[in-house]
Amino acid sequence: MKNVFLRRKNILISAILILCIILSTLAFAQQDINDNENKVKNVILMIPDGMTIAHTTLARWYQGGEPLAMDELACGLVRTYSANNPITDSAPAATAYATGFKTQNRYLSIYPEMVSMPGVGQVEEKDFYKPIITILESAKRLGKSTGLVFTCQFPHATPAAFASHTDNRNDYESIAEQMVYNHVDVVLGGGYKYIDKNQRKDKEDLAGYLKQNGIFVTTNWQDAKNFFGQKIWGLFAQDAMHYDFDRKDAGEPSLAEMTQKAIQILSKNRNGFFLMIEGSQIDWASHANDPVGVVSEVLAFDKAVKVALDFAKSRDDTAIIIVPDHTNGGMTLGIGTTSIDSVLLNHFLKYIRRATRTAAGVEEILGNNKTDENIKKVVSQYYGIDNLTQDEINAIKNAPQGRLNYVLGPIISKRSYIGWTSNEHTGEEVVLYAYHPKDYIPRGVIENTEVCDYMAEILGIDLGSFNENAYISNIDLEEKGYNVSIDTSNPSNIQLVINKGSKKYIIPQNKNLVLEGSNQYKLKYVSVYIPSAKRFFVSSEIESLIK
Repeated sequence: MKNVFLRRKNILISAILILCIILSTLAFAQQDINDNENKVKNVILMIPDGMTIAHTTLARWYQGGEPLAMDELACGLVRTYSANNPITDSAPAATAYATGFKTQNRYLSIYPEMVSMPGVGQVEEKDFYKPIITILESAKRLGKSTGLVFTCQFPHATPAAFASHTDNRNDYESIAEQMVYNHVDVVLGGGYKYIDKNQRKDKEDLAGYLKQNGIFVTTNWQDAKNFFGQKIWGLFAQDAMHYDFDRKDAGEPSLAEMTQKAIQILSKNRNGFFLMIEGSQIDWASHANDPVGVVSEVLAFDKAVKVALDFAKSRDDTAIIIVPDHTNGGMTLGIGTTSIDSVLLNHFLKYIRRATRTAAGVEEILGNNKTDENIKKVVSQYYGIDNLTQDEINAIKNAPQGRLNYVLGPIISKRSYIGWTSNEHTGEEVVLYAYHPKDYIPRGVIENTEVCDYMAEILGIDLGSFNENAYISNIDLEEKGYNVSIDTSNPSNIQLVINKGSKKYIIPQNKNLVLEGSNQYKLKYVSVYIPSAKRFFVSSEIESLIK
């Protein structure tokens, strides 16, 4: 009887173990199903640069209290600090969204060497300045189409973070070259002069390179509207585009129109797409403390949000994330010691609603005709202000070129009871907005790096695998026994030179090319030179190429 009992006991234990395995397998299977349900083909990241709650409040009142298109998507807050400062600039802020890593101010999608903020992991010295693969670059490697839409010049910090790597966000010529050689499929915005051989210091014909690689290049919006191919760089201004209130006479498209065109082109790819859209000049208006510019650009951005949201809601494979990169200006509705009971809604809106140009637009209209009478006439015509003081007239007259908005903005703000604490970025959290067809969205207070983590998750991208051994530096190559040198004889074209036997391999900075005699090879990623550290980073498959 004892043996029978033991056999029954063993059978029962075995059955329990089998049941546990089955339940565990089912649980994992269910998790896989849930993960697959949350995945999408397309992600649209929208960045209203520098936008705060005060900005959206003012824009909402401007349109009669009607909700913004983005309002229904508000779901949390995002912490914006960089690796070395509680107040970030746009370069590390965009880097966090592009790579999932915090870096230091001025850096674009490279690891920092200076980390001083709590909770930010230290980087090993060998990885200082090393390029970090971006979500756009990863999406492209997976066969997705990629796009960047903005109203600034394309090498500016936010678009640049997704398709370039540098320790100097102001090195526009190098950044532009990297972005061109990164083969972004759709680029719509400003900055043609950075691909024009006649305007570049190094005389590189980047526009010609794009055309040779099957990309339609245009500066004309009508031509772009009529384009129905799959790759286009439409750069509709030599540098930055106009503010939305000022653009009509310039023949430039709106952010919403460019968004519509980008989606139309990118959605042709059955593998899906990644698209970043920036409301670039919300930030610039905030730097100038110009409330008219703020309203102009927030509403223009919100119209682009509606375009993207209409597209996403018409299908079940697209997610949208809307998130400012930082706050700017410390804008408030209410100023000084003014009694809250004495300021009515019309006091905030009176002059802003009358405005038909931003301060930057008014500067173009004034031109060189800055007589007292013409200043009073133009300011009255475009803002309805008829009581300029002599000090204000003198300030307008003496404003440096390109900086009149820093004078007119505060003049309008004072009369509109709108306060500002700064002409610079500030360090508060920003509002997170998100749409997902299955309502799988981040909530609560999150880090800016988690925005990238979320996008990678729903796209099914393992960013870690892309970053692992993606780049190798000249120092790494030397330690492995290669004969390596950096040729700086032409400052506009720094090159990494690798000698092996009778062969010499030349790797130009900012390109994805290797030259060996009359042979030319392409690398996965663009090569990056960091002058301050004398470090040259090259795509790691260079080793297999030169063996």
